[in-house]
Amino acid sequence: MVIRQQQPTAGRGRPHPIVGRACSAALLATAVFCAPFIHPSPGSPAAIERTAGWTVPAVPSQDDDSPSDSAPAPNPLVLDGGRQVDDVQSWERQRRPELLEAFQEHVYGQSLPPPEEVTFDDGGGSGRSAKTVTINVTGPAGSASFTLRLFVPDTGTPKGTFLLIDHRGSVSDDAGSSSGYAPTAKILEAGYALAALNAEEVAPDDAGSYRDGVINAFYPADQDLPSDAGRTISAWAWGASRAMDYLETDPDIDPSKVAVIGHSRGGKAAFWAGAQDTRFPVVISNNSGSTGAKLARRDDSGESISAITDQFPHWFPDTYRRYAGNAESLPVEQNQLLALIAPGRVVVGSATDDGNADPQGEFLSYLGAAPVYELYGLGDTGLTSQSWPPAEDRGFRGPGMSYHLRSGSHGLEDTDWDIYLNGDLFER
Repeated sequence: MVIRQQQPTAGRGRPHPIVGRACSAALLATAVFCAPFIHPSPGSPAAIERTAGWTVPAVPSQDDDSPSDSAPAPNPLVLDGGRQVDDVQSWERQRRPELLEAFQEHVYGQSLPPPEEVTFDDGGGSGRSAKTVTINVTGPAGSASFTLRLFVPDTGTPKGTFLLIDHRGSVSDDAGSSSGYAPTAKILEAGYALAALNAEEVAPDDAGSYRDGVINAFYPADQDLPSDAGRTISAWAWGASRAMDYLETDPDIDPSKVAVIGHSRGGKAAFWAGAQDTRFPVVISNNSGSTGAKLARRDDSGESISAITDQFPHWFPDTYRRYAGNAESLPVEQNQLLALIAPGRVVVGSATDDGNADPQGEFLSYLGAAPVYELYGLGDTGLTSQSWPPAEDRGFRGPGMSYHLRSGSHGLEDTDWDIYLNGDLFER
């Protein structure tokens, strides 16, 4: 079966019938939808910490000069002109668009526009539990296609769907898979659906061929990309939005309960997808480190901008390289990226021994997003203290923010998934 979708007009949302999330009047072209508030349900897993009365972490002025190993994140509510935003309307109409534009200009690059045409082909299969969907997109310079695998539990409507940006290309058609990275069977047994986007098909993770997926459908292959054009990470985020386009059409999926999730480089893309596309009510970034959850100002802790742009020149636009060795001059900070997900749930997963990702920098960034959540009445981070480190292997959950610090090294493991699956992520 082939489903053909007309693309919506840029900047116009299509809210869910029960909408509690306000839409910005000035969204960028790729940020075209509004996600609903999720109503609370009673009860919670014992493994997840819930707190009451936790105050929003204080944020300093933009000229704070604290040492980099303890400096809190800059206030996401201060406009470029210096005035502080103090209400949701000003955030959505002024500060949010201002930050989105700055992240496109300085960090992730200009995103691909919506495709001229999108079609979905499930191969004619009629099965409900497992589907392999080909997403076909057409741009001004050509066409491209990539694969989305969807697994749905047999127990009825899923409690929610995890959309994994699979940068390893390791999710097969086997619903019984039990790997730590993508434990399909465990996810299904917990009552959730798993959608796996083959990110390698969207944009190969290779400096010589990264354009061979969707990018060359929008830029002539025989011409250099503009210096500010998004590369691999931006393309993966764009691909997640196209996967969401499909999930909105699938009768077995509730599109108001889709969590985009990525690990490491995939976690960077998940954050960028969730910041731009407000249809995602939950955004999960696992061990995303530099240009993900980690504060950029901690450039001497973990992977630096210089290291990441040298080793992976195809991930980010050329304009980002100007901040290599000069992170303090970046006009944006990563806690502001996390704040762009509000009022959707932001989820940060770190690991104690993941020095390259700088778990303390991820923790500080998480704290630094709370002031924007407070505008929506969701400022409780779930943490019992701002002190580093928090307790290990325990999920901390507020009404709109979730965090955990797993013991161990870099990876997406069973412990991480246990916390995500038991975290009531789609509930307030």
